[in-house]
Amino acid sequence: MNSAIKQYAVITASYWAFTLTDGALRMLVVLYFHQLGYSPLEIASLFLLYEFCGVITNLIGGWLATHIGLNKSMHLGLALQIIALCMMLVDSEQLSVLYVMVAQAVSGIAKDFNKMSAKSSIKLLVPKEEQGKLYQWVALLTGSKNTLKGIGFFLGAFLLSQFGFRLAIIIMAIALAIVLLFSFILLRGDLGKTKFKVKFTDIFSKSAAVNRLSAARFFLFGARDIWFVIALPVFLQEQLHWQNNSVGFFLASWVIAYGLVQTIAPKITGLKKGKIPDGQTAWVWALGLLIATCMITVLLALQWQTEQVLIIGLIFFGALFAINSSVHSYLIVAYAKEDHVSLDVGFYYMANAFGRLVGTLLSGWIYQNYSLSACLASTGVFILIATLISVGLPREQVLG
Repeated sequence: MNSAIKQYAVITASYWAFTLTDGALRMLVVLYFHQLGYSPLEIASLFLLYEFCGVITNLIGGWLATHIGLNKSMHLGLALQIIALCMMLVDSEQLSVLYVMVAQAVSGIAKDFNKMSAKSSIKLLVPKEEQGKLYQWVALLTGSKNTLKGIGFFLGAFLLSQFGFRLAIIIMAIALAIVLLFSFILLRGDLGKTKFKVKFTDIFSKSAAVNRLSAARFFLFGARDIWFVIALPVFLQEQLHWQNNSVGFFLASWVIAYGLVQTIAPKITGLKKGKIPDGQTAWVWALGLLIATCMITVLLALQWQTEQVLIIGLIFFGALFAINSSVHSYLIVAYAKEDHVSLDVGFYYMANAFGRLVGTLLSGWIYQNYSLSACLASTGVFILIATLISVGLPREQVLG
């Protein structure tokens, strides 16, 4: 096993461990606070700071990583997640909404340090001429992350039922501390550290391709969360009368399947035939997602077999969205400049986090004031904008 593969294995293992605890912690918080009598919208509000801090972390984290190295920024993410877990060990009387929001904010900062570091590192481990391998490695890391996040939902529910809230948190904190120790020992020390001084103003990308891709990412992930984060689970409970366990199982299964499709996206987009994604790939798949979303919206508005339309529609939406996400994840790593990869990747995922924040807020507001169909129509508008932006992406390979 060569050095690059060893480093990729360490990075991936660390990312997997973090993702499992991230998904499990989210499910623990959702289920535990539901037991305490919080409404779905109140529970959703616990994660707003989590998303907001992602915007700031990605923007600043890329700059910080150029100074301290990607290995240290990844270790910082793991350490912050352990702190976030430990913050949840106070007595239940102290677990106010504000306190949990702050703990989730720390977890959100940790997640984005970890994600930015992991995806930036791959750029530095794969030779520039091996873009097919880069696409495969990025797709594997991205897809496995989402699959494990879904498994983390089940893990959180299992730990809560078997050990209770506090002991479940302790188990995850200890496991993550062990992962941090091994990552500290095995990960290369100079990875991603620049040999020149990077100005703070450099956090804003100067690449037209990165800026355009980031704008498309904002609308793409905002589109997903407008109907998926709050509107969909609340609709399943209120209108279709699904039980909490059924909603949780369905959404967790969806996330797992979504991650699996991301992993095999290179095969679907024609990598075996030598096709490497470019700007045209991005807008073609965005167009396919737009068509699927419009069909679901029309069928729901006509109130035709609502439950079946939602389930089947979510399968198609998830598969198409997963391919879009994998193509985007490859393109940002390909576009990023090698001498400051973490800056470009951080800026891009800042747009991603901002899109999720806006989508989460719109999901609650539009559903509360209008309907799920209105949320889906808004999703369609966001995807349309993402598609139009993607038309202007370079049609040829642009390698940083």
